[in-house]
Amino acid sequence: QVKVVQSGGGQVQAGGSLKLSCTTFGVTYVDYAMGWFRQAPGKEREEVATIAIDGSTTYADSVKGRVTISRDNAASTLYLQMNNLKPEDTAMYYCAADRRRYRTDTCAVGPGRGYWGQGTQVTVSS
Repeated sequence: QVKVVQSGGGQVQAGGSLKLSCTTFGVTYVDYAMGWFRQAPGKEREEVATIAIDGSTTYADSVKGRVTISRDNAASTLYLQMNNLKPEDTAMYYCAADRRRYRTDTCAVGPGRGYWGQGTQVTVSS
């Protein structure tokens, strides 16, 4: 059984930092591209950052330079280090695992595809 378990998050003042973690169980981790997504109240879910099996990364323009995605394959764990947080970063954050064929393929989760974590709330106050 596949489980994606998130930790971290919480409340922080603007300019502060948080680190999210996500451990995936029940898969061959190195077969999976991973990603972080977020959804603010009343808004669509959006991609924050992704990391392919080979470690290549993508970032949303809104977080570039402030956020770093990384993975520890030995621990089957994904991280999201967020610095200089802004109130507009307030959202529920989700981790996703997407089995890919090629090491350079990005995380492309969608309806009926991939595995999702339970979500963790990030609240940034001004």
